[in-house]
Amino acid sequence: TMAHSKALLVLENFIGGRFIPCSSYIDSYNPSTGDVYCKVPDSGKEEVEAAVKAAKAAFPIWSSKSPLERSQILNKLADLIEHDLEAFAQAESKDQGKTITFARTVDIPRAAYNFRFFASSILHHTTECTEMATVGCVHYTFRTPVGIGTKHSKVKPAEQGKRYDGCVPFFPSGVPPGVVNVVFGTGSKAGEALVCHPDVPLISFTGSTLTAQRITEKSAPHCKRLSLELGGKNPAIIFDDADLTQCIPTTVRSSFANQGEICLCTSRIFVQRGIYSEFLKRFVAEAKKWKVGNPSDPTVDVGALISKEHLEKVKNYVKKAQAEGARVLCGEGVDSLALPTGNQKGYFMLPTVIAEIKDESCCMQEEIFGPVTCVVAFDTEEEVIERANNVKYGLAATVWSSNVGRVHRVAQRLQSGLVWTNCWLVRDLNLPFGGMKASGIGREGAKDSYEFFTEVKTITIKH
Repeated sequence: TMAHSKALLVLENFIGGRFIPCSSYIDSYNPSTGDVYCKVPDSGKEEVEAAVKAAKAAFPIWSSKSPLERSQILNKLADLIEHDLEAFAQAESKDQGKTITFARTVDIPRAAYNFRFFASSILHHTTECTEMATVGCVHYTFRTPVGIGTKHSKVKPAEQGKRYDGCVPFFPSGVPPGVVNVVFGTGSKAGEALVCHPDVPLISFTGSTLTAQRITEKSAPHCKRLSLELGGKNPAIIFDDADLTQCIPTTVRSSFANQGEICLCTSRIFVQRGIYSEFLKRFVAEAKKWKVGNPSDPTVDVGALISKEHLEKVKNYVKKAQAEGARVLCGEGVDSLALPTGNQKGYFMLPTVIAEIKDESCCMQEEIFGPVTCVVAFDTEEEVIERANNVKYGLAATVWSSNVGRVHRVAQRLQSGLVWTNCWLVRDLNLPFGGMKASGIGREGAKDSYEFFTEVKTITIKH
């Protein structure tokens, strides 16, 4: 996917089965060193037009393949990803700043698993059939593919359009040319051209709520189908009967995994007053154990944040909290960060825990998307449900309690698309994934994805 030029990687767009150079490029920085390591195409209308044209040409070929043929190709893709897992992990770690351990154990294996899951589920979909004997008619439903879709991804916080997941090896797997096209660029140029293109009826977007509003406005005149996976301000609710030996390490992980740059990360922790002091002491002690440093070091827990601009934004949230009178118990501005020689200019930050902060604070209301979490006390079940729901987002939540009745009651009343109880980030792709309120529109999963990417048609036959 890349050519070497003056020792810098130069990425090219992948259109119609070929790598196509671009007339202009954007510098891409290695977040762990602060140095430019790559040039990325700055695509616009021309490149988007070429990609849409290639996809239109490939659509009849791909859509006429049987489910079994498509299943075999997706499984072959998974094989190829697994074969080159280490190379993909290294590239992902270098590009995103995430630890090599996280890329090796989560990102790349998950990509292969996703292909395998849908390779299997495509073989098991059924359609409906009804009979009206009185008029001699049979009705059945038929699923037809919507058409060209765009998966528009953007690194949420930085608004830079810097997200490139790399071209997985499509050809050896048997994917026909033009079925998958990769166009790099900024949201304002490449993204806008895709969203406004009349021949793209479907948009799947992962990113900020602000960008999603723009996509909704621009796509509305074309009546496009949208799936929007947006921000979160995810609460963890910890009752006094929680098993803290499980709860504390899991909540540290849910707060700081991938530098807190996961839309499902916990950023508001509500702890029942009876265990508040003990929880805080143990939680901070555990957070301080997380090692920050060179992402390629397998012993490191926290890598670099995605960009210099985003690091400043996250640090500013901590400063605002301090200015409001909140207490920073560990991390930013409290503990010193020692970095290896080669990473002095990287975008690193210590896991940061904030306490004694008001629910109205911007740190409790806005998505920070970094290694920062706020811990506050609560008294009653009714009170904590109201406070947890008192934000514009509703993506994910976690509930910790050994009372099974309480677990069900609270989970059902939280305004959240996903609720984990006594665990975090346990996913089953059969089930719907997505958010409420400003966290998005639509769901993904076996049944939900099938319905999103196809149109249902009712056919009536009189005999």
